[in-house]
Amino acid sequence: MGKRARKTGPVDLPRRTGNAAVMGILTGHAKVAGIIGWPVAHSRSPRLHGFWLEKHGIDGAYIPLPIEPARFADTVKGLMHAGFRGANVTIPHKLAAFEVCDSVDEIAHKAGAVNTMIFKDGQISGTNTDGWGFMANLRGHGVDPKAGPALLLGAGGGARAIAAALMAEGIPVTITNRTPARAEQFVRDLPGPKIVPWDHRSAAAADHALIVNTTALGMEGKDPLTLDLSGARPGTAVSDIVYVPLETPLLLDAKARGLKPVEGLGMLLYQGIPGFHAWFGVEPKVDDDLRRFVAADLLPK
Repeated sequence: MGKRARKTGPVDLPRRTGNAAVMGILTGHAKVAGIIGWPVAHSRSPRLHGFWLEKHGIDGAYIPLPIEPARFADTVKGLMHAGFRGANVTIPHKLAAFEVCDSVDEIAHKAGAVNTMIFKDGQISGTNTDGWGFMANLRGHGVDPKAGPALLLGAGGGARAIAAALMAEGIPVTITNRTPARAEQFVRDLPGPKIVPWDHRSAAAADHALIVNTTALGMEGKDPLTLDLSGARPGTAVSDIVYVPLETPLLLDAKARGLKPVEGLGMLLYQGIPGFHAWFGVEPKVDDDLRRFVAADLLPK
């Protein structure tokens, strides 16, 4: 038998619209970025950026990168040398990202943490868009951050960025953390917040108009967060930066008590705008279509 004729012409590559990079037709000029975390499977950033890449017809990809903490610095430099435009950073790497950057902007400096890295000319620059995204999400839910003091659970990179954003608007901040030494280091690096012991977190809830969980507690696959909201005053806003599940036990409890729950997905959507603009050259928008797409597999079946 003769050889079968080889088909010629364009080939449509498979399109994946789940929690993987959306793949169109990539060329040798493709712009590539990603999200570094440990774990990273929970992240909806690939879904978010994939939506924008497709919407704007960009020759590029955004890839989830599960990297162990011990390999973080070497991996970041390897990605830069491999031609990546940059990367987002999630738990537990935001403090390590601050250290690996050659330069950071004022926002990241105040937070002491980086969630967005930009690679250019062999240099790594960092910023932190978490605080801006958090505030935009609060206001998108009709919550006025200036209604009263804020209680932040946790003392990691996310907490630092949120505290810096709140204090920049004159909002008093209280920190509580499972490890007292980390809370004490927090206020040395970012003076201003008060500290309450972790065991007193439920009692402290009554004295604050905004309660924010910045820890991984309550995330799918993690230990639950224990916080008694029975003493919270009416109208208290309760925010969780965890968004897998979309409605965490903390938010469900707040809703049942008539408080104001604020899910963490909106923070993710807004904080992604500056990085996407830097890597792919387009400033995207947050709209209802984006929110529905990113949240599609988080909603109850």
